[in-house]
Amino acid sequence: MKNNIKLLRGKHNLTQDQLAEMLEVSRQTIISLEKEKYNPSITLAFKLAGVFKCRTEDIYIYEGGNS
Repeated sequence: MKNNIKLLRGKHNLTQDQLAEMLEVSRQTIISLEKEKYNPSITLAFKLAGVFKCRTEDIYIYEGGNS
């Protein structure tokens, strides 16, 4: 799933380490999210939306089929 995490992190002047600490995850998790190699849990998705003060739909772009 595509996402805007790196872009939003930059707009908020956060390093990967700072964002990881705020979300209580590892820096490796942030790296994997930004490289779109990992889809977050719904809890983590909502935490990210809270940090960036936006909707989850503003962070993630779903490109799946019609289900």
